[in-house]
Amino acid sequence: MKTLEVSVVTPDGPVLEDNFEMVVCKAENGEIGILPQHIPLVTPLDIGEVRLKSGNDTKFVAVNGGFLEVRPDKVTILAQSAEKAEDIDVARAEQAKKRAEDRLQSKQDHIDFQRAELSLKRAMNRLRVAQR
Repeated sequence: MKTLEVSVVTPDGPVLEDNFEMVVCKAENGEIGILPQHIPLVTPLDIGEVRLKSGNDTKFVAVNGGFLEVRPDKVTILAQSAEKAEDIDVARAEQAKKRAEDRLQSKQDHIDFQRAELSLKRAMNRLRVAQR
């Protein structure tokens, strides 16, 4: 079966580079699936998981925003941050989730609620991907 060369890259360097039969990720407009020979595309990504399928095997990567670039034989994900499921520190993600929830429940005026909501969304995404 045909495959796509997939690269997940962050400012800190590459997170994953391999060949897969299908890529599924969450764009800002909704979930998108990419197969070999897909038309060229560039779209912003939302906080969410990336599913990389190869045969009966599926790998998961937690992505915190960025861009998806698709060419007929290559997919590049330029992410603000990304972690493979097996690299996620679950205890750290749980602590981040707890901190964000505490901030959102706080009645203090100096709390940036939008930032706290994004932090909670990122932590929950990391926990969901880690449990896969």
